[in-house]
Amino acid sequence: MSRELLGHTARKRFGQNFLADTQVIERIVRAIAPQADDAMVEIGPGLGALTHALLTHLRELFAVELDRDLAARLRVETLIGNKLRLFEANALKFDFRQLAPGRALRVVGNLPYNISTPLIFHLLEQADIIADMHFMLQKEVVERMAAAPGDAAYGRLSVMVQVHCQVESLFTVPPSAFTPAPKVESAIVRLQPYPERPWPAFDHRHLQALVTQAFGQRRKTLRNALRESIDARGLEDLGIDPGARPETLSVADYVRLAGSTETI
Repeated sequence: MSRELLGHTARKRFGQNFLADTQVIERIVRAIAPQADDAMVEIGPGLGALTHALLTHLRELFAVELDRDLAARLRVETLIGNKLRLFEANALKFDFRQLAPGRALRVVGNLPYNISTPLIFHLLEQADIIADMHFMLQKEVVERMAAAPGDAAYGRLSVMVQVHCQVESLFTVPPSAFTPAPKVESAIVRLQPYPERPWPAFDHRHLQALVTQAFGQRRKTLRNALRESIDARGLEDLGIDPGARPETLSVADYVRLAGSTETI
């Protein structure tokens, strides 16, 4: 058993798979390129493998950890010292704006598969205070985030992430890099919120509801999938084919649609 796992049993209810491969950790840190004065926050530091690597470059690191036992271990970890500012909390409900007022956050984490999508949506609602995000996720989730219109993986997650961020899939990570090993491949993704959005302002929750409605019936044409929000004539007036399917529309198309429909 690796040093990082001594004295702790991974908990399935928290989706815990601890990154233990030092070469992968070093590669992640190189991709993040932390600078000493960065306002960086790690979500789910776990046993601290990535935490230690980041702190060799940082003056301080914020961290949000839900597991009380892991939080207690991190507080007395001698290699961390007083450089870690630890919050014992549920990241899904955490207000990240409180961490470093006036500074843009850099967010990192090996996210549990079972909460990754809702957690990213929670962070996107606070995207205006985030400089970038680097996450370890299930490979399939990263593929969906980065997918282009027309791709089989393109859907609700693609639109809602890309409307806020540039998405870059960096590299894959095999199950053998974790203890216990997950049953799927993972991948590292970089999300960079746009300094200035390339489309007009929009209501986040309305757009999300519209996109959910469209992709909830992705085999149907837009005429049928969105019939409760906009009719065929309205789609044509926007230059959108009512006979097209939801996965063929670009992010800009969905922003235009959201701006032309009433709150769902």
